[in-house]
Amino acid sequence: MYKYDGLLIHESHDDEGILEVIDNKGVRSLHFGSQPKQSSLLIADPNKLVLDYVRAMTSWLLFKPSLEDDALLIGLGGGSLAKHLLYHFPDSRLKAVELRKSVVKIARSHFGLPIDHRLKIIIDDGGDYVRQRAEPYREYYSLLFVDAFDHEGLAASICNEAFFDACKALLKANGVLVINLWGGTHNPEFQQVSLWLGRVFNWQTLFLPVRDKGNIIALAFNDYTPIYSIKELRSNALELEHLYGIEFPSFLRDLKKHNASTFNQLIKT
Repeated sequence: MYKYDGLLIHESHDDEGILEVIDNKGVRSLHFGSQPKQSSLLIADPNKLVLDYVRAMTSWLLFKPSLEDDALLIGLGGGSLAKHLLYHFPDSRLKAVELRKSVVKIARSHFGLPIDHRLKIIIDDGGDYVRQRAEPYREYYSLLFVDAFDHEGLAASICNEAFFDACKALLKANGVLVINLWGGTHNPEFQQVSLWLGRVFNWQTLFLPVRDKGNIIALAFNDYTPIYSIKELRSNALELEHLYGIEFPSFLRDLKKHNASTFNQLIKT
């Protein structure tokens, strides 16, 4: 059976709705009952990040050299970002919170998410999980990734200022929050979330629109300011592009372009 211009190889249902896996021209994608792709896998090169927005979520590497300790992921999907971190950062320890047990099963069976002692997966509501652990796990994580969408948009439990307060509490002083947002700068939800991020993180935020897509990746820096010259950032971007095969120089150009009023203040170029 063909669907979304590809071959439907798996379909199942849970309490949250439909889960579909589609193969199309060597790319396998996860759908939640609608056209947008929740995750994608290049079958011939499973460790390559296929989706533009997931590659853009690696832009934190421009400002932090590596991940050598703990990271928290809210939302798992097919596990592309988790696999990327496990593959490239052998000393990392990851915790992923996913609402749907069915999604975890599909990530394992169809998207190659490995059984790895460095990755712990928790079935829970991501917003509730973060808020409940803000105090007992204060200043525990170096990185916090949020990519929590359902078939309608950003998950309701993370659309409140208390969630971002809790994210800040969980991050180490030099930690970074990386969140996938949707809808463009004129979208009321994006405007509200960007306001919460600014207030909570003392306006130490950068926004990276994903070219030709509706996604915007936000980077929120905790109680520190990266100190780089623009020359150093450009050198970092070229080195990262060579190392990971990801378009970091484009990310840097777009960060400067779309954050004209804050980039120089935040980065201290």
